[in-house]
Amino acid sequence: MIKLIGLVVVAVGFAFRMNPLLVVVAAGLVTGLVAGLAWHEVVTMLGQFFVDNRWLTLPVILMVPVVGLLERHGLQERMATLIRRAAGATAGRVLWVYQVLRGLTSMVGMGIGGHASMVRPLIVPMAEGATATKLGGVTDQARAQIRAHGAAAENVGNFFSDDIVVAVGAVLLIKAFFDNAGVDVPLGEIKLWGLPTALCVIAIGWWRYRRLDARLARSAAKPAAAREVKGPKP
Repeated sequence: MIKLIGLVVVAVGFAFRMNPLLVVVAAGLVTGLVAGLAWHEVVTMLGQFFVDNRWLTLPVILMVPVVGLLERHGLQERMATLIRRAAGATAGRVLWVYQVLRGLTSMVGMGIGGHASMVRPLIVPMAEGATATKLGGVTDQARAQIRAHGAAAENVGNFFSDDIVVAVGAVLLIKAFFDNAGVDVPLGEIKLWGLPTALCVIAIGWWRYRRLDARLARSAAKPAAAREVKGPKP
């Protein structure tokens, strides 16, 4: 059980809001050392894993300067201006639509975005623009809530929809796990039980984003109510 100490390191690091990259690397180092591996063996494994999975990290690394260049030339402002023209748009509706779209594309193995290329430069500014239009402005607290829900929309939409179509590697990964455990589970059953989960996530997301809109509306109404109570200055 002591080999699971890496999970404790991750939990403590995230609880104190430390740098996620440093926390994960520290957890890997601690787990390897506790498991009896030498220091150079642990470092070699980390480097080998990075090289073997560089195709996962390189697109993000290459996307950062591109997104930064677009933001410098006003991408976020343009998206916020665009969404302000949509009369029925709210932060919750924007985020829910993106979560559904992310789930549909993830289901068939299409990558339309991510935190670096979609959520930060496009989706979050659109949600903030909708909030500014509906409520007359965006406070720091509201902005933090919108950004947190935007990150969740990406994670939830991607994670809970990629085990429905066999063309996506997640289905084959689940199948391989059960095969190694000696459990015979047909691919059809994996896909069948993945679909209700994806549908439940969409329904729960709709409820969560409605709660977000209501919470933002209440937060915006408090300063207005306080001004009405105080009345105009003589």
